[in-house]
Amino acid sequence: MFKMNKMVDIQRFAGNPNTNTTGTSTLSAEMKTFYDRTLIDEAEPELVHDQFGQERNIPKNGGKTIEFRKFTALPKATTPLTEGVTPDGRSLSVTSQTATVSQYGDYVTLSDMLEMTAIDNTIVETLSLIGSQAGRTLDTVTREKLAAGTNVMYQPTPSSTGETAVTSRAGLTAKNVLTVKEVFRAAAALKAANAKPINGDFVAIIHPYVAYDLMMEAGDQWIDIQKYQHPENIYNGEIGKIGGVRFVQTTEAKIWKGTADKCADGVAVFGTLFIAANAYGKTSVNGGGLETIVKQKGSGGTSDPLDQRSTIGWKAVKTAEILTEEYMIRVESGSSWNAAAQAN
Repeated sequence: MFKMNKMVDIQRFAGNPNTNTTGTSTLSAEMKTFYDRTLIDEAEPELVHDQFGQERNIPKNGGKTIEFRKFTALPKATTPLTEGVTPDGRSLSVTSQTATVSQYGDYVTLSDMLEMTAIDNTIVETLSLIGSQAGRTLDTVTREKLAAGTNVMYQPTPSSTGETAVTSRAGLTAKNVLTVKEVFRAAAALKAANAKPINGDFVAIIHPYVAYDLMMEAGDQWIDIQKYQHPENIYNGEIGKIGGVRFVQTTEAKIWKGTADKCADGVAVFGTLFIAANAYGKTSVNGGGLETIVKQKGSGGTSDPLDQRSTIGWKAVKTAEILTEEYMIRVESGSSWNAAAQAN
């Protein structure tokens, strides 16, 4: 990981005659690679929702669509073999699912006065900021695709005699906090669909408010990451596990609030995604999926006649797609933190 507390000498490339200097408009290949790698290093920690999907690189000159493949499970072979007779065998059934990619991006403008008077390494600090912005943006693109899934469970309402089923988002209140029982229920549903775990367990992406409610209810059943046998093999954002489900925490987990989002008035509803292997696909930020765009002073032509401005930006090509609805369950619940929650 690139350490932002270290000063970086951007003149490290000055020995290359093709390196960009004031008055030129192109970056050397070495400097472009350095900037792109720094940007990706800053963006990747924000890509929580991207961690568990099939990954596809953006094909060069491949148009606006990308293809994900889904293999259909083979049926049981229960017919006994006949001695000396070769069975017919089976063909693989492959379903292709295409998704349309879109471009995203933003940039910041730096003045020549800022560059001349700044004590810090302005370009490196800017890369940190736009890298975080890029990561959060692309993570939201994936999250919105996943949050639109149709395989939904609603946290039941607690009662003196047990619990009462809830059949819609509008039926949830702040009292419908995620419970250990619901975690086991979601895991059982994935198992019943013959969904495969990811590295031995299912994964749930959860908001900190919902995680708090769950951990308070779980007590000693909750296994913190420090108690893992192999704590070095944890996911980005992972906080612990229960019931064969590893929980990954992010403030970007989906929240709906108010009647505009089909919630009860004033109620925040949280979507916790329970994910198995091959539930969805997404494009990679490597291989051209995310790149830095740097325009130095002098590259703007008549739009910058006094060479007063340079820009640093990012551009990405991104999409995500649910491949098998049965392999991902969204459990919608309330939270004791209802008043503090805002829709995202």
